[in-house]
Amino acid sequence: MPLDVFLLRAGPPPAAPDPEVRRLLQALPLPPAGARVLVKPNLVAPRNPGLSCTDPECVRAVCAALLDLGLRVTVADSPAFGTAAQVARSAGLDRALKPLGLAVRSLKHPRPLALSFGGRIGLSQDALDHDLILNLPRLKAHGQMRVTAAVKNLFGCVSGFRKALAHAILGDTADHFSRLIVEVMAALPPVLTLLDARLAMHRTGPIKGDPFALHLLAASADPVALDTAIYGLLGLGPQQVPLWDECRRRNLPGADPANLRFPLDQPQAFEAAGFLLPDPLEPIVFRPLRLVRGRIKSLLGR
Repeated sequence: MPLDVFLLRAGPPPAAPDPEVRRLLQALPLPPAGARVLVKPNLVAPRNPGLSCTDPECVRAVCAALLDLGLRVTVADSPAFGTAAQVARSAGLDRALKPLGLAVRSLKHPRPLALSFGGRIGLSQDALDHDLILNLPRLKAHGQMRVTAAVKNLFGCVSGFRKALAHAILGDTADHFSRLIVEVMAALPPVLTLLDARLAMHRTGPIKGDPFALHLLAASADPVALDTAIYGLLGLGPQQVPLWDECRRRNLPGADPANLRFPLDQPQAFEAAGFLLPDPLEPIVFRPLRLVRGRIKSLLGR
């Protein structure tokens, strides 16, 4: 059965309800009124929030549409350093959501998830308690993973300090880190994804990259399929993207481009020439002091 990936050319987000976001949401299998939906933006850090985080207007538009459908919406993430509320303030997301009566929370209450290669990771019970996750990543270059979109953003369902620790310890072991992320994805409730790539991040990332106007919004009920479509649009192969390589190793249907269907715009409608990605990949060095500082900020809510 084909896996639909909805690609849509999009201009700057409007201040009023966003018709392009609503068009994509209408294409997705949303649950009935009353269901609990976790809206999971990318709130990576308070640095460079205008580009490192999901655009606040995109998040607002998604939440407004879900509320109009009678869904019970929670907006939350688990930044590696600090709290979700802190990053949301830096990004302007708190102001964007205030008229909707929503606030941004941190994903807490870790529940151990056993990993296939040994050890455990703390997956937030807050995320697991929802009927659906509406995943809102931003398309970004990434120093460890080369490029990230839907699947990597789900790693934010790991509770904060554990996420930073896994980044630091497994960052120089690409196969273990990719395996961890894919196993986190598999343990979560059903996931729908809407990708923010109107203004993407390129050259490096996930925090200090540069803007690239791709004019793209994308959505899918399969996060792996959405990522595969983006990898192809950028002219990449599986050997260049650790997460794609891992998904193919596991024979996930969405990792095969032959399984994808594009009911709206086609990948060739987007001009990705000049979108630069890190090469070679640079592992994160384990810095205990940085982790301790981040943990203190989380505990203090700063």
